[in-house]
Amino acid sequence: MKKNFSQSGFKYICNDCHKEYDEHEVTYLCPECSEENTIDKPAKGVLKVIYDFDKLKNNNINFNKLKETGYIDILPLKSLSSLPKLKVGKTPMYKIENIEGINLSFSLFLKDDSQNPTFSFKDRASALVSAYAKENGIDTIVAASTGNAGSSLAGICASQGQKAIIMVPKTAPLAKLTQIMMYGAEIIPVDGTYDQAFDLSVAATEEFGWYNRNTAYNPLTVEGKKIVSFEIFGDLNQQIPDKIFVSVGDGVIISGVYKGFADLLNLSIISKMPVIVAIQAEGSSNLVDNIGKDKFTISKSNTTADSISVDIPRNFFMAEKYILENNGEFTTVTDNEIINASKILSQNTGLFAEPAATAAFAGFLKYYENNLIDINSKNVVLLTGSGLKDLKSLANIVEMPEPVNPDIESLKEFRNNDYLNLI
Repeated sequence: MKKNFSQSGFKYICNDCHKEYDEHEVTYLCPECSEENTIDKPAKGVLKVIYDFDKLKNNNINFNKLKETGYIDILPLKSLSSLPKLKVGKTPMYKIENIEGINLSFSLFLKDDSQNPTFSFKDRASALVSAYAKENGIDTIVAASTGNAGSSLAGICASQGQKAIIMVPKTAPLAKLTQIMMYGAEIIPVDGTYDQAFDLSVAATEEFGWYNRNTAYNPLTVEGKKIVSFEIFGDLNQQIPDKIFVSVGDGVIISGVYKGFADLLNLSIISKMPVIVAIQAEGSSNLVDNIGKDKFTISKSNTTADSISVDIPRNFFMAEKYILENNGEFTTVTDNEIINASKILSQNTGLFAEPAATAAFAGFLKYYENNLIDINSKNVVLLTGSGLKDLKSLANIVEMPEPVNPDIESLKEFRNNDYLNLI
């Protein structure tokens, strides 16, 4: 049954059964489809936010108008004033002119989301979830995280005067755990995997009534992440890139990228979708390995790229649908390729990204090496988190030299050795 748009101008539609819901009827998943869910499979019933595109087109909406008003007409908020005062989004996109060993017969752009307040892409989702909570009188938000989403929610909530409760697997990187605690959030280490922390946070939501920020489970996370697509379109002078390379874990970031361009398509602002390339670590490839398969199977994740290390990609079904319906592409990269890409990226661009982010750049390099990048094409790589988030994973390629005596002869001897090429 078709639902009318409420005064807020949006409603939900189930990704699987396509049933529509008013914003006040449901908070997280489609009640009917979610009855089929089990803890060992991706969630059914993930909701998508839709807007009255016909009404917006009748009002002669265009991209410049959308941008001037902060995209509020296609966000599930009453006012932009509900968003945190921190500068979330509007991150730089750099055109790269030279990379050693690569013939740049095409355009390469790097979208650097490490410049967000807590140094990761996840701030885009946290900001929107926090703003929605603020508008609805909610002051406690819970999330499960391998680190980035948790530190993001903790920081955003600190800026908004809200309480954050973060459940993390005990193996999460120390830098991210430190961030969470410094922001004053309540941190709950879980003796288990990210997936187990996720399930515990959902159980806590049901038990204590906390508002849950978990990716996919909360449909607003996709809405926050989609804004990067609007920025990319604007950064390129309202042109569509040919390919966008995106690191993939649970499938929410790539769904957000698709959703942003889909909204522009529904508004007739663009006439086609870009090719979006999903990149997963070979040691955690449960999303791309199951695309188009009749039966979902799980392999135990083992990758240095902790932020995309996921056994059960919670937003699998939405990501799969977007990829298949829009002729998206996907591949995997090894941990060695990710670490090597980290070094190439840092030494050639001055951008230091964590392994989970550099996976996208490793995917771009793999495409280049296999002659899959067209001459004169426009290519964007999303860099989703700072390298300072996870230094441990790079320890094997960085060797700190012994200290030099403070005299010129010792300095000459030091420089005559091979210390300048340690990394």
